[in-house]
Amino acid sequence: MQTKEMRLRRIQHLAHEIMDEMNRGNEQRQFETLNLAIDNLSRAIGDLADPFGSYSLEYIEGKVGNAHYLLFKNEKKVKLHY
Repeated sequence: MQTKEMRLRRIQHLAHEIMDEMNRGNEQRQFETLNLAIDNLSRAIGDLADPFGSYSLEYIEGKVGNAHYLLFKNEKKVKLHY
């Protein structure tokens, strides 16, 4: 099993890849795909921003992984943890 720090680093890496891809702007994306990706990222941030500090790392991994999957043409589903 990966440590919490390793899992958070992987989430951060995926978020940076998403940011880079969105800033590249080489291709048009379907509005529905963008809406779903934004929804997943918003839910992950909302969970992480819990003022009581009780967030689910599995939930955040899943939402960021889904957003990454949607934006990278469904090339591969990202497996974040074991």
